[in-house]
Formats: sequence, structure tokens, C-alpha cells
Amino acid sequence: MRIINRSLRWEISDQMKMHGYNLNQLAEVTGINPGNLSMALNGVSRSMTINQLDVLGKVFGKEPGWLYELYTEECISEERLSRPRLVPYLVRCAEIGRNDCVDEVVSKILDNPRNVKIIFSAAEKLFHKGKEKESERFYELVVGNVKDSFSEMLAMGHYRIFTIATQGTDAEKNWKAVIRFAPFRNRLPENNQLDALFQLSRVCFSLKKWSEVEEYAGELVISSTALCNEEVEFTRHPVYYYGMGLLYKAAIAEERGLFDLSKKYVLSYANLEWSEPLDESGQNEVERFKTWGKANLYTLEVLSGNEGIINEYADYLAGLNRINDVMAGLNSILVSANTYGFNVGHVLERFSGFIERFDLLNDDPILSDRHLQYRHNKALYDFKHDQILEGLEETLHCLSLANQMKKYEDAFRCVSLFEKHREHASIQQLGTYRLSIVGE
Repeated sequence: MRIINRSLRWEISDQMKMHGYNLNQLAEVTGINPGNLSMALNGVSRSMTINQLDVLGKVFGKEPGWLYELYTEECISEERLSRPRLVPYLVRCAEIGRNDCVDEVVSKILDNPRNVKIIFSAAEKLFHKGKEKESERFYELVVGNVKDSFSEMLAMGHYRIFTIATQGTDAEKNWKAVIRFAPFRNRLPENNQLDALFQLSRVCFSLKKWSEVEEYAGELVISSTALCNEEVEFTRHPVYYYGMGLLYKAAIAEERGLFDLSKKYVLSYANLEWSEPLDESGQNEVERFKTWGKANLYTLEVLSGNEGIINEYADYLAGLNRINDVMAGLNSILVSANTYGFNVGHVLERFSGFIERFDLLNDDPILSDRHLQYRHNKALYDFKHDQILEGLEETLHCLSLANQMKKYEDAFRCVSLFEKHREHASIQQLGTYRLSIVGE
């Protein structure tokens, strides 16, 4: 028996004596099979598992991570490396913050480049357990140690890092994540490619990177049709990704003022045709796009200057009763009102309860951007209707959001708007503005 293992087992034996347990009693209180416990404690036939060590530590009243620094030798020696022990051990170390143990293991096993697979397995287990921040460090080790640039494992490591990095609303961080991951998108396993293209489109849409959205949305349409007949399990039905590709194409055309082109795309995803019979999940996606298509046809009518349809559009949004749809709809209504001089105060009043909840949507990049745009559009509306103090208040709200999201172009736009009406600002508004500018 190795000396380090004697130390681990000596500590356990010492605790047994201190608590007055014999082997059968310890097996009973821990729930570990007596035979397995005997072999684990005697170092015969099998090593102790990390779960067994955790259970023992709990029975002895120890903090999580007890004896982890000694457990390393259960996994690694000069003669062997035990992957079945190492992966659960690394996962547990990450979960409880024993980074010292992770460092020791990593420094030993990465002497052999093939062992990076162990790091990747631990990262995947953490990721799928919802421990995404804990997994990020392991994925960084993977991308830093895989030398084959066409490796699927390398691409997956980059994809996971991208997924983790783009969960917030920091525009700078999100754009850096896009730049870093995008070259690897076509090297992913097929079952991840559609979701990766969708996520790239979505993040770039929130950043207003229209050329990139157009590129990734185009790839999404092509890839979803190409892969739909493959025996591959996707996160969602391929028809969803096809529809989202068309939806983003419609949004880009709308952004560029090409309303007729946008309408063609909207009609395409509102009436999806598919090359094979759809199961229940696929049919549900088709129905979802019908709903979105109807809302966006209203949007295009409003943006084209059709004032007469605004109340009907508001009724439709109220019927959907979804805050994200209401936010998008109100933005379209405000843009149209500002362009054509409409009065839509009654619509804003109708949705005041929804508007009060906009500040709660601070984690999703698209919804956060829509909120920012709402505040800017509302400020412009207030100024056009001589509601100067209200307009200044909305401008300050928009500036605060832009600063939080590091959207500097939007922040500059807010500064210019505030300066234009500065002479009408209250002392309190000037103070808030000053703090927003100097960042204190």
C-alpha cells in the first residue's frame, strides 16, 4: 500500500476510533456496502470513490472537501491514471471550490496531451449539471491544450465558452465572444451546429451587427434544410432553426427599411412548409411562427405609416400577454409615431403595467436592448410632444442602461439628446446626468 494512501486511510481509521465505529457500524450509518467499504479502507481490489469519501466526511462531521488533497493519489500514480476516479473528483473539487486540488491534478495529467479528454469530460459534466461558471475554467484548459485546430473537442470547448460568456448583457464581452468562437462554428458536431448558428445570430442581433446576423441567419436556413434528414438529435426541431433564420432575415430587411422584402420573409416563416411530415414538436414550432408572423405583419404595417391599424395591433399584443412581444410592439409603435407624428399616448397608458416591468429584464441581451431602445424612442416621443422633463427622464434611463451594457454608441446618442434639452433639466436631473457621465 502506498504511503499517501496509508495517510488517507489512517485519517479515516483515526476518525472511526474517535467516534467509536467498527466497520459494520460505519457501513450502516454511511449506507456503503460493508464489503465495498472494507475493500476501500484496506486498499484491496479497488480504490475509494470520491462519493464514499464525501459520505464518510459527512458522518464524521467534516466540511465538504475533507481529505481531498490526499485523495489525488487514489486517481494518479506513476503506474496508473484512473479516469473513472479523476472525472468525478475534478467535478467535486470544482463544485466546492477546491481549486488547489484541481491545480495539482491538472499539472500532473496534462504532461500527456491525450489526457485533455479527462478535462473535457469533467467540463461537460459540470456544464450539464448547470455549473456553467465552474465548467468554464476546464473548457479554457481544453482550448489551450488541444493542438489539432480541426478537433471537434476544441470546437466544442470554444462553443461552451461562447455560450457561457454571452449569457449577460455586456456588449463588449459578447462581441469578443462572437469573434473568438465564430471560426469554429462549422467544426462542431452536427447536432450542435444549428444551435450554434442560432446563438451567433441572436447575439449579433442584440449587438446590431447586421452583416454578421445576415451571414449566420443565411447559414441557419441552409444548414437546417441540409441536416433535417440526418439521424441527428438537435436541441429543437430543425424547423425551428429554419424559421428563426427567416425571422432574422426579415428583421434585417426591416432594419434597413426594406419593408416589402421583410414582408416576404415574414410570410415565409408564418406559413412554414417542410420537406417531411412534422411530429408534435415540429407542429408546435410552426404554430409559434404563425403567431410571430402575424405580430410582425402588424409591425410592418405600423412602420409603413398605417395609423389606422395601431389600435388593432395593440389589441393583438394585449391578447398575447407576453412582455417580450409587448416590448417589441411598443418600440415599433413609437418609431412610427415619431416618424409620422402620431399620438399614441393611449396605447402607452394601456400597457403601463408591462412597461413598469421592463427594468426586471436585465439578463437577456435582446430584451435588454429592446428596453434600451424603448427608453430612447419614448424620450424622442416625449420631446416631440413637448413633455420635456419626461423626455429628459427617459433619456437618463436610456443612458444608464447603455452604460450598464457598455453600448457606447447608444450612450453617446443619449448624451447628445440630453445636451440638446439640457437647459430645461431639473437640478436633480443634472446631478444624475453628471454622475452618469463621470461614472462615479
